[in-house]
Amino acid sequence: MSMENLFAKIDRLAGGSKAGLIVDAEGLSHPKTKRAFAWITWLLIVELVLGFGAVAFAVIIAQKGESVPFAVWMRTVVVLVMTATLFYFFWRSTKGYYWGYQRLRLFAQIFPVITLVMAAIPGLYPAWMITEQILFSLIMIGVGDFLTSDHMREVFRKPES
Repeated sequence: MSMENLFAKIDRLAGGSKAGLIVDAEGLSHPKTKRAFAWITWLLIVELVLGFGAVAFAVIIAQKGESVPFAVWMRTVVVLVMTATLFYFFWRSTKGYYWGYQRLRLFAQIFPVITLVMAAIPGLYPAWMITEQILFSLIMIGVGDFLTSDHMREVFRKPES
């Protein structure tokens, strides 16, 4: 199976009926689009580094003999995996896939809300994890801000089927 066939199957799974919709190439090549994608790239890299840092910090604490709650392990691993999947959505959106942009935009708007609500639950996470979640949320809000700009919404308006 070629890589493109594999990606097409993943796209179909992740994008559903909109998997084949591609936006206008002219909009993708616009300098504002390229600039937004450049910023989003860096913000997602920071998110990934932050995620790896949280896992590493939890491992270091555990190796020192301190208790690391199950909620911390679940949060660090799940969010790290979910952040990695954002790169796939991002990559597909840079190729013009409407569904990739829609998924990335959706998660960039939902993740900060969920993360901040979870951080607000008393006693669920230690202070360092709450700080990490707040930083994570702020960065995701930045991603969402780029994705919801008038220009990006115009570039990724729903193409004709």
